[in-house]
Amino acid sequence: MLGFFLLILVIALDQLSKVLIVNSFHLHESLEIVPGLFSLTYLTNKGAAFGFLAGVDAAWRHYFFLCLASVALVFLTIAWYRMRKSHPFYGPALAMIAGGAIGNVIDRVRIGAVVDFLDFYIAGHHWPAFNVADSAITVGVGLFLVANFLEEKRKNNKGQQ
Repeated sequence: MLGFFLLILVIALDQLSKVLIVNSFHLHESLEIVPGLFSLTYLTNKGAAFGFLAGVDAAWRHYFFLCLASVALVFLTIAWYRMRKSHPFYGPALAMIAGGAIGNVIDRVRIGAVVDFLDFYIAGHHWPAFNVADSAITVGVGLFLVANFLEEKRKNNKGQQ
């Protein structure tokens, strides 16, 4: 149940935050929140992470990302089904990854690009802008890796006894 709640929560927070940004900013408009560190900046990304494939033909790119996301969601569902009982972190981790993926797919279907707005920078060096879905995916992957490490450690300790 926690996994399903997290999945829905991630999608809802992602889409709500994007609606607020789209309705409050013009494309490329920025509002500095923490001087020299963080701004809200309304951007769109037609590519993948860090703009990967952004310059590829729009129709091909659109269907490629939709197919890729569909395959990823099938994989995440199978992984969740197989791993959810192995360690308590696997379910929430996979739910966060899936929720983030679904949030970004909704953007691709709705507007043909992903809305990004979290803009971090130091001394003129910018991290690529991202959103709540990207954050959930990153935290989910981190949690998955922690669960994997703890599960392997448990198996190794069990095998040594």
